[in-house]
Amino acid sequence: MTQTVVVTGASAGVGRAVARAYAARGARLALLARGAAGLAAAERDCRALGAADVRTHRVDVADAGAVQRAADDVVHRHGGIDVWVNNAMVSVFAPAWEITAAEFRRVTEVNYLGTVHGTLAALRHMRAHGRGAIVQVGSALAYRGIPLQSAYCAAKHAVQGFNDSLRAELLHDCPGVTLSMVQLPAINTPQFSWVRTRLPRHPQPVPPIFAPEVAARAILWAADHHPRELNVGGPTWRARLGDALLPGLLDRKLARDGYDSQQTGTPVDPATWRDNLDHPGDDERDRGAAGVFADRARGRSAALWVGTHKPAVSGLVLAAVGLALTGLARRRH
Repeated sequence: MTQTVVVTGASAGVGRAVARAYAARGARLALLARGAAGLAAAERDCRALGAADVRTHRVDVADAGAVQRAADDVVHRHGGIDVWVNNAMVSVFAPAWEITAAEFRRVTEVNYLGTVHGTLAALRHMRAHGRGAIVQVGSALAYRGIPLQSAYCAAKHAVQGFNDSLRAELLHDCPGVTLSMVQLPAINTPQFSWVRTRLPRHPQPVPPIFAPEVAARAILWAADHHPRELNVGGPTWRARLGDALLPGLLDRKLARDGYDSQQTGTPVDPATWRDNLDHPGDDERDRGAAGVFADRARGRSAALWVGTHKPAVSGLVLAAVGLALTGLARRRH
């Protein structure tokens, strides 16, 4: 069956990688983003990869009406929506006291309310059909905030709370519509070259870094298999475990290491730096899916393989336990 898929933030980064992956499946795609050049390039990519249909929408997800109109257009064109991926994001890198109230508001409007707007637009049509899959692109930072990204972390925490409420409501009223959240580790996307920053050096994802295609594989798997959550990469598991068991120790570790780990050695020139907080960073030039850290980005995640192959892993563990017990019994005799 040919799926109809909507991806927000589809012009670059993880959203671009997701769009490409669905195009390779032959899906019908609606790509939502702000940047004209990025959207045009994403459309070309998807058509070349075999998408059944591609339609782009220049939309700021902070505008609920614009998101709803895009969803209505998709349904008018294709009759329904099978998958909706909420991925659009912006960020500000700075200590909390250097982030203005307007900047906190903007990050919240895009990262949290943009996710709400996309979800509600999808639900308007999915509930009417009694089926559909919504995937929220989350982060390890939805559970564990880190220094210099308070606005982003707060928005991801908010999405987590929204999901918990909505998931129970869907199970009660419309169990055919599924809701999953994919919690990502550090991903090599263009965001680190266009975030708003007040750091002295170029922002970077906290190593280890993964390629955007790793995130895309996880998101497609979540849309297909409907897990409550899917944790991608060992760093996500470690962040969540550390926050649950030793949050105070993690606070002190992040205070010691969290500043340098989020910056390269290259100074930032405030006079030439252009961010995408209020205006798209790919309006005139396509940025693609990958950022500037491709030489350090991992193309695979063992933790993701384990998370998406639980029956096989369980079988291997049980087999190993059985062999160990058998060996122990033989030695006793």
